[in-house]
Amino acid sequence: MKMVIIGGGPAGRAAALELARLENEVILIEKSDLGGTCLNKGCMVVCGLNDVARFLNDATNFQNQEVLKLNYKFSYKNMAHGIKTTLSKIRHITEKETLEAGVKIIYAPAYFQKGLLYVEGEPIEYDKLIIATGGRPFIPPIEGAKNAITYQDILNLEEVPEKLLIVGSGIIATEFASIFSSMGSEVHILCRNNFLSNLDQEVKEYVVKNLLKDIKIHEKVDTTKITRSGALTSRGQMEGLVLLATGIVPNSQLVSDLVITGKRGEIVVNERMETSAPGIYAAGDVIGGMGTTPVARMEGIVAAHNAAGIEKKANYEHLPYAISLDYDVAFLSSGKKSSLDGENYSQMIEGKIPGSAGPGSFWRVLSSNTGFTKTMVDIETGSIQELSSIAPGARYNMAYLSLLMRIHRKTYDFDHFVETHPSTDSIYKLMRFFAKY
Repeated sequence: MKMVIIGGGPAGRAAALELARLENEVILIEKSDLGGTCLNKGCMVVCGLNDVARFLNDATNFQNQEVLKLNYKFSYKNMAHGIKTTLSKIRHITEKETLEAGVKIIYAPAYFQKGLLYVEGEPIEYDKLIIATGGRPFIPPIEGAKNAITYQDILNLEEVPEKLLIVGSGIIATEFASIFSSMGSEVHILCRNNFLSNLDQEVKEYVVKNLLKDIKIHEKVDTTKITRSGALTSRGQMEGLVLLATGIVPNSQLVSDLVITGKRGEIVVNERMETSAPGIYAAGDVIGGMGTTPVARMEGIVAAHNAAGIEKKANYEHLPYAISLDYDVAFLSSGKKSSLDGENYSQMIEGKIPGSAGPGSFWRVLSSNTGFTKTMVDIETGSIQELSSIAPGARYNMAYLSLLMRIHRKTYDFDHFVETHPSTDSIYKLMRFFAKY
């Protein structure tokens, strides 16, 4: 079959590679660069920035402990240039892999006219179509919002802002606050409601006290006007460059006349990624879902399989998340409580253990800043229900726990677990403890 995918981000590229593997004719249409927001403006940019921020934090810590005496000069402009160069190299590799898989790439905007798909004035025929056009920053209706920047502008700054006002309360706001504070900015987070409201309260308190300690967090504050030099809020005028971290809007304008969309413009799909239009599927940020690259890839593969006639459903249970700070802050979404074997979750017990000393945390022991791990389990059934961890590399451990929970493994299965040593993973210690019940 002839398959067309619009959008070369994680969802679209995953779909294209899977369809090519299944020996379909695949055309991938991308208006700018492969990789989508994650590679070009989002996750990878945060990785580059955070690597430098962590180095600066380590340098400060080592100097305070008189382990090292360093004299260095930090250049934001040079760092941004280095990140852009690295992203360009990754894009080149990504393109090469995609072409070698047998996918045809067309770099041009796509549009529909009278229900037909066109690229550069030429009609494109297809048997099945997958929409993976991603999202863009949501710009709230605040007077002077054009004076603010978004994550898309971060690498275009010439220097670290002396003062930074971040409007938002979620993961994006938190990560940029940590990065710029480590680089020397005076950072304020302006939250319309509560900060990190989806995070476990004890985890949130640790993050605020230990990982965001130099950052001022203002909850339940309305930002009413933005200027080039600051913002007017319900608590008065504040000075600084304003960064909007207020969420994502789906890029669904392209097909808004072809498929049903929701209140925020998200394309409405079922668990097979099917839209309201026969033969048209959608995946990734354009469906207004979970907003992470691994989830987008999963949705893209689900869309690809169903487009190819292989029935598959998306599974959103126990998804792993992480916040990139000086330490990883990782946690599992609550997902859906499993009803497998008629389990009744009535013996819920919380377990908590301090973070371990090891790679990435050894020199934090003296400051009592090694993080912690906590879980909620049903000791009667051995089912793991909630899990959070603050530790170097916590994001990697959380992914494996996500899989174990999705295939309904129990705490007692950890009787057979052997860790790689040395490790800062405290999860296995908790699981081995509960396995004894």
